[in-house]
Amino acid sequence: MAIVVGAAASLAAIGFVESVHYLNGQLLISPYARVLAEGRPLLVAAATLLVPAAGGLVVGLIVHFLIPERRGLAPPDAILAAQTSGPAPGFRSGLASSFAALVSLGSGASVGQYGPLVYLGAMFGSLAGRLRLNLRHQRSIAIACGVAAAISTAFNAPIAGLVFAHEVILRHYSLRAFAPVTVAAATGYIVANVIFDRPALFLVSFDRVEHSYEFLFFAVEGVLCAGLAWAFMRLLRASTGAARHYIAWPWARPAVAGLAVGLVALWIPEVMGIGQETLRFATIEGAFGIGELGLIIIAKLAVTALCVGFGFVGGVFSPALLIGILFGAFYGLVLPYLIPVPHSGLVVYAICGMMALASSVIGAPLTTILIVFELTRSYDLTIAAMVAVVFSNLISYRVVGRSLFDLQLRAWGFDLSLGRDKAILENHRIRDYLSREFTAVDESESVGGVRQRLVDDHRAEAMVLEETGALLGVIRVQGVLNSPAAMPARDAMITSFTTFDEDTSVWDSMDMLRGFLGEAVPLVSHSGRLLGVVPEEAVIRAYLEIVHDLREEENEAA
Repeated sequence: MAIVVGAAASLAAIGFVESVHYLNGQLLISPYARVLAEGRPLLVAAATLLVPAAGGLVVGLIVHFLIPERRGLAPPDAILAAQTSGPAPGFRSGLASSFAALVSLGSGASVGQYGPLVYLGAMFGSLAGRLRLNLRHQRSIAIACGVAAAISTAFNAPIAGLVFAHEVILRHYSLRAFAPVTVAAATGYIVANVIFDRPALFLVSFDRVEHSYEFLFFAVEGVLCAGLAWAFMRLLRASTGAARHYIAWPWARPAVAGLAVGLVALWIPEVMGIGQETLRFATIEGAFGIGELGLIIIAKLAVTALCVGFGFVGGVFSPALLIGILFGAFYGLVLPYLIPVPHSGLVVYAICGMMALASSVIGAPLTTILIVFELTRSYDLTIAAMVAVVFSNLISYRVVGRSLFDLQLRAWGFDLSLGRDKAILENHRIRDYLSREFTAVDESESVGGVRQRLVDDHRAEAMVLEETGALLGVIRVQGVLNSPAAMPARDAMITSFTTFDEDTSVWDSMDMLRGFLGEAVPLVSHSGRLLGVVPEEAVIRAYLEIVHDLREEENEAA
């Protein structure tokens, strides 16, 4: 299964990337195509202005009419599908979302390709998860296999793909998952690097860090990148809110963002598309000046936030890599003026900035460190990047949380900030442990009759109901032992007591049982009608079963 999913995800990723490059060339988005057409400036200007806007309109229509979720699918959807047993987005939604991402990237929107590639891999894994192979945790492992192969293919970095799948998608390193995910990552690398001989993301030449005091500079750069990551995420949130507030038609929002991209690109063409050429030039001494880098960084931040917030379909990993490497180059150029001591050159600061910012945004410090090592094979460069990444993540984790993906999941009601246990316990409803065995009495029934029914039923409490089935209160036998037999139940019932509803999670139910004294907790509908009861034992059993399943998944051998 790992080999098949890995090969399918790798081929799909290669096809997706090549299709984006083809569209960029045909639509005059790529720098090479624009250079070839420099003899027709009016055509280049028209393409710059109109292609992103037209692409945005097509994307808006695809999302609005073809994707039931009314949004592009992204890595958070893959995480949610791997972490829960609920229904994942359908294959139709995945295909439509991938096509929308292809149009977005092909028409020059400032979004990333790695987010769509991650979900593309997850989609093949989800399909494999439906096969009746009688394998434990089949869907989550298959999704991780697809994601690992996609990342391995995209970066020519199989170890990084393996770690990304465990670090971001699965959130554990059990051997049962580790073995097939490793096979899938290796398969993706073989398909991309051996069969198709894909070029590396970038090539740099770096000997070593010349001076020990520069590691302090790398740490400071990491802290600055954490601040930049915070600003990036704030801009994304503000852009999303502005789109909803000012543009009533969701399908038109990407077109507005595309028009803005075109207007900015007339003066700063580097903001268009993925920006791989700009990323490669950023490591070359003299390719950009300090002022030029500052202008591109600000423009790319703003345009990316606009594109993502207004509904273009794509990821944030690629823009984070580009903004990070530009900021790192900017830092490397400014530093000699601030601290006039010998430095090791521009490359190391550019790479440190790229990985520090990207790791804070996607919450994958180990993955980004391994990407540096696999792409450069340089220990010194990897150690320098490691220092920047560590300090960046230390700050960003406390300021904004683990990653942008986790913030999106939290907005959907799946909070991983306190670990998998809490998030998954919150995703299971206590209504699944509902019991319909309880004693129900009418409010006009006498206390004597209630006591006798409780004795006959071997129970300690009764539920007082209206004729409509609405819950009025609870009578506990110890509270009416000395009450007059003729007293109506309405006068003896307790009206302040713990209740669950249809949406109460297992996590919430455990918290609500603090100080609870009773036999079972009533579970009522939103209209107040009693649906059944949940015994205290059932709540504890639900908690133990779910946690046991999690521990088994995290520690299983192959």
